[in-house]
Amino acid sequence: MNETLFSKRNAAIDMLRGLTMLLMVFVNDFWSIGGVPHFLEHFGTYEDGMGVSDVVFPMFLFAMGMSIPYALERRFAKGCPGESTLGHILSRTLALVLMGVFIVNTEGGFDSTLGYSKGFYRVLMVTAFFLIWNTYPAGMRGKMWLQALGAAVLAFLAFTFRTPEGGYFKAGWWGILGLIGWAYCFCAVAYLLARKRPVYLLATWVILLIVNMLLTGLRDGGRIIEGASFIGDMAGALRLGNASSAIMAMGGVLLSLAERKLQDKSAAVRAGSALAVSAVLAVAAAISHNWWIVSKDIGTLPWCLYVSALSIVVYTLLRSLEACGRTGWFRPLSPAGTATLTVYMMPYLLYSVCGFIGLHTPQWLSGVPGLLKCALFSLLCVWITGLLGKAGLKLKI
Repeated sequence: MNETLFSKRNAAIDMLRGLTMLLMVFVNDFWSIGGVPHFLEHFGTYEDGMGVSDVVFPMFLFAMGMSIPYALERRFAKGCPGESTLGHILSRTLALVLMGVFIVNTEGGFDSTLGYSKGFYRVLMVTAFFLIWNTYPAGMRGKMWLQALGAAVLAFLAFTFRTPEGGYFKAGWWGILGLIGWAYCFCAVAYLLARKRPVYLLATWVILLIVNMLLTGLRDGGRIIEGASFIGDMAGALRLGNASSAIMAMGGVLLSLAERKLQDKSAAVRAGSALAVSAVLAVAAAISHNWWIVSKDIGTLPWCLYVSALSIVVYTLLRSLEACGRTGWFRPLSPAGTATLTVYMMPYLLYSVCGFIGLHTPQWLSGVPGLLKCALFSLLCVWITGLLGKAGLKLKI
């Protein structure tokens, strides 16, 4: 099997991942302002539509899925055995799930009588993440002690956490990072098992689509499968939910494999093929819209297919820009593509620090000025991430 494509870093995936993360920080900051146009916001659960905010998370999943063949094939090229690679997949999943659960607990109610504030809790939390998962220099002495200290800090935060009602630290849901982690685990293990037979991965994607159709509520309020079922139990055991997150990530895996299949073809053929697939997905989404609404919160089939189609179009555009050498505009934003997890953590630190010093967004800030503030905030997160990277601080799992 020709793995030439996977032996080189794909700048277009970095750009897709980076731009998506930049947009994620931007839309997640909307809470601090007023007057946000509805088309930029998350649509309601049953609103039958999607705004820009509803595209960000699934597009990130798609980019994550695209990176799976690159990451795993590089491990095999270095001689890493399958058992070691499986351990690597499981350790990454555990890291994402743990981070997601800790973040989720800080987003709910917080007992102020604990002796420390939510802001202090978050600073300790992110500090512990860096202690455990920082990119340390090879052979650095004391690395294990720093990681042990980080684990101790997380244990302290978990045991001392209380809600205003006296509730304890728990996994009410997995959070964004947790959902990414479970989708990554499923797709990475599937790739590990079927990397030599891509048709099995295509079949897996189709099965995920079927699971989504069977488990997701229809327009009329019913379901194809009502009540408990073997399929629902299996999806729950694999942490798939209705499989919407895994659909997005597996779509990214398939796009990388398709690009490898066509790597000897001309750029025009590759781009045309990608856009043709995107068109097919868009048509399938429009057809499925007859039975399911478009809803990010529910994870309906039309939403999955529309965003998959859009992801392919955006990636194809970025790949074309890369081929033409027109990527200089992304250089200032590159930390968002190469230190994505660090960028994601920056708002939790900055919101906490602003709370410590009493710096808050004016209540009157809304509309275009407010959106400009959110854009500058997202750029600030990327800039700080770049500075931390130069200082040797970068989260990597």
